[in-house]
This record gives sequence, structure tokens and C-alpha cells, in this order.
Amino acid sequence: MSKSVLYFFLVLLGASAAMESVRSTGPTEVGVLVKKTSIFGRSGVQDEVYPPGSTYFVWPFVSDWYTFDTQIRNLEMVSDNARGDRRARDELRFKTIDGNDIGLDVIISYRLIPEKAPFILRHLAEDSDQLKNKVVRSVARSITRDLFGQLRTEQFYVAEERDKKAEEATKALNGALHPWGVHVERVSTKDYRFNDDYQKAIEDKKVADQKTEKFKSEAQAAIEEYLRKLEQAKGQVNQMVAKADGEFARARIEADAYYAQQEKRAQATRAEGEAEAKGIAEMNKALAGAGGEVMVKLRIAEALKNKKIILLPQGTGTIDLKSTNMNALLETLGLQKAAEAAK
Repeated sequence: MSKSVLYFFLVLLGASAAMESVRSTGPTEVGVLVKKTSIFGRSGVQDEVYPPGSTYFVWPFVSDWYTFDTQIRNLEMVSDNARGDRRARDELRFKTIDGNDIGLDVIISYRLIPEKAPFILRHLAEDSDQLKNKVVRSVARSITRDLFGQLRTEQFYVAEERDKKAEEATKALNGALHPWGVHVERVSTKDYRFNDDYQKAIEDKKVADQKTEKFKSEAQAAIEEYLRKLEQAKGQVNQMVAKADGEFARARIEADAYYAQQEKRAQATRAEGEAEAKGIAEMNKALAGAGGEVMVKLRIAEALKNKKIILLPQGTGTIDLKSTNMNALLETLGLQKAAEAAK
């Protein structure tokens, strides 16, 4: 009976030792072995780094096993006690270079350098949380506070100025933390706030700025309305000008057509006159010839046809046509004809 109990305890002890001898690393962890005592080699923290996602055999009772998380972690130093690393206001509080008190929310994104894990265990911390609180937090708050304290108050309103200081802080933190096995990926700034009196002044200024912007918007709207009406008036004027130009062009076309018509008529009249003049000239030529006298006599004869002709004697003792009153003579002759007719 005693032997069975002894065997049972030996088996239990062996199983416990076997369980204690198996160690593993998570998908983002590295392992570090510490030998409490060693027959071969040196004791203490070993320089070998055990990669992530593996299982290893470690001698129980004479060795210790430590793991460090290598994924990116955030150190949040913010005023919201429900969000940051600590359940209290934890933002960076400092003075700007021109003397105003300010609180700044800062988030440090960093990761552990895997090959530095033995150094960290030997000199700094036994796990990732200790490293964060003992090393990263202390160095980050000090360096970040000093760099952002170089800004003037009004520069905090400019995102580009804050981003520049965040880049400087990232470089400075890497310069300080790299030898200790920490690489800083990014420094991010969030909200910032001044003391109550200054904050009230800022809020009043924002209200005033909003009113100013409102007035500017109203003035701009009035200008745009004026410009709209101006463009509308320009459109109407352009329409009137186009209409007048159209009327002028139409009148000009009509005038040109009338001028062309009259010019053609003048040309026709001139041609007709020239033809008539040419005919008269030809007739004159014909009349100037031998047959012209005959033609004139013929025309005179035709004109005197059926006309009464009275022959008056001329010479000595006869009627002198130069001195005779022809009207009285004709009248006398007429009375004589009338008397003869009465008889």
C-alpha cells in the first residue's frame, strides 16, 4: 500500500514537472529564458530570443520563463479618465513658451524590439506592462512635454504646427528609447485645453469670429446678388444691342438692295437715253443730207394740211408786214367775213 502511494506521488510529480517544462510563445510574443543555476554555460538571463508562435522544453525548477509582447501598443495620456491608461486625468500639463497653461492629450504608439528582449529583462522590466509604466511612460512624458512647450499659444490652433512637433517628438523618443529596446512608431496629439479664464477668452473670440464670418458671408451674398443683377443687366443690354445690330443690318441690307435696284434703273435709263440720243444723232445726219430737205418739206406739208392760208401782197403800195398790226388786220377781216355772211 505504501509503495502504491509512493508511485502515485512520483507519477504526479513527474507529470507536474513535465507540464512545468513545456513553455510556449503567443503569435506576437517572444520568450526569454533565465537559468537559476547551470552546470553547463552561465546562469542568469540568456541572450537567446525565442520566436513567436512556438513551444519549447524548459527544465523545471532550475529555469524561469518570461515573455514580452512585440505588437504595437499605445500609451494614452489623456484627460478622459474612462479612456486613458490611468483612471484619472492624465494629459500633459505645461506652459506654452509665452506663459499660458495648457493641457494636451497625447498618444504614443510604440513596440518592443524583439532582439532587445533579453536586455530589457536583465536591466529594465520583467514584462511589457512594467516596461510601459517604468520606462516608456516616464521618458515619453518628459520629452513630449518639453518639445510641445516650445510652441506659442496661437500655434496650438494650427494643426500643421502640432504635427511638426509630433514628428520631432517621435524622433527624440526613438533617440532616447531605442537603446532600451523600444521603437516609437508615432506621436499623436488629440484635444488641448487652456485654463478656465483663457478658455473663456478663447470661446468669446470664437463667438466673435463666428459673427465676423457671418457678416462676411452676408456681405459676400450681397456682392454675389449684385453681381448676379449686374450680369442680368448686361444680358439685357447685350440683347438690346443685338436687336439694334439686327435692325441696322436689316436696314442696311434693304438700303443696299434699294440702291442696287435704283442703280440698275439709272443704268437702264441711261442706256435708253443714250440709245435715243444715238437715234436723234443718226436722224440729224440723215436730215443733213440731200433727202433731209425733202423730208422737212414733207413734214411741213403734212403740218399745213387742211390749214387756211392767207396771202398778203407785199411791195410798193401794199401791206408792210413789218409795220402792220396783224391782230387789227385779222380782226377787220373777221368782221368783213361776218358782214358778208349776214348778207
